[in-house]
Amino acid sequence: MKLRFMKYRKLSYWIAGAFILLSVLSLMLRGLNYGIDFAGGISMEVTPVEQSYTIDKMRADLEQFNPELQSVGDSGAILIRVGLHKGATDAEQNARVTEIKDILGNKVEYSQVQIVGPKIGGELVRGGILAILFSFILMSVYVWVRYRGGYAIGSFISLCLDFVIMFGFFSITGLEFNQTAIAVILMGVGYSINDKVVNYDRIEENIRKYHKMPMDDLIDLSVNEMMRRTIMTGLSTILAMVALFLFGGPALRDFSIAMTFAVVMGTFTSIYISNVILYHFNLRDDSIPNGK
Repeated sequence: MKLRFMKYRKLSYWIAGAFILLSVLSLMLRGLNYGIDFAGGISMEVTPVEQSYTIDKMRADLEQFNPELQSVGDSGAILIRVGLHKGATDAEQNARVTEIKDILGNKVEYSQVQIVGPKIGGELVRGGILAILFSFILMSVYVWVRYRGGYAIGSFISLCLDFVIMFGFFSITGLEFNQTAIAVILMGVGYSINDKVVNYDRIEENIRKYHKMPMDDLIDLSVNEMMRRTIMTGLSTILAMVALFLFGGPALRDFSIAMTFAVVMGTFTSIYISNVILYHFNLRDDSIPNGK
């Protein structure tokens, strides 16, 4: 069965426009829910004295502080991170550390206790944003060098769309925006770029093979030929994320949710946005057949 993707190209613009509008509005009105990495807070590395004191029991004991707990390596150590309200004083920070220690008592041994202040958090935010901008520039350069004309324009615009919508997703859902979130954005956009490259390569091959075929039919043919690969790659990634969501614990839950969305959105922009832009761009080029 041949799916007619280009038949719904106008609908794809409306969907993309809605995502962009929601993302921009949410970023302007709500902003991002910065995690301890960026907003500041308390970071403690502890090791339970007895194996019976599990990470789940520790999480239950510290529930009032809404902590983030994560196992560290194979040593049995646990990383505890607790956020503080904006503008917390040194006295309040030290008092919170004391409260946590009082609750944990002698059930753990302390390897490290750190207080991440707003200044350090701000530096991490700037570093994260620079990492994303640097990656965006490198990906953009790759796209412009790798392709020409409509291919480059389609890839570049859909790449911008991927970044904006991923930031919007974190803002709309309220998922914590931390260093892991930056990794998700970069991984998701990288996945999307790879998908676009595969689709564009097939379109280029088919242009040489079927140079008299209308452009919309040629794009549909190319996408359908790559559909098995697209589905298998996306589905295998999503299944891995489902496993992380179900069995990875709270520490990996946000990661799995965001990464699943990134795969779905990357697939959408690869099939529709980049290809639809290529289609419209090539309508202006008499050397390439079109669907008029």
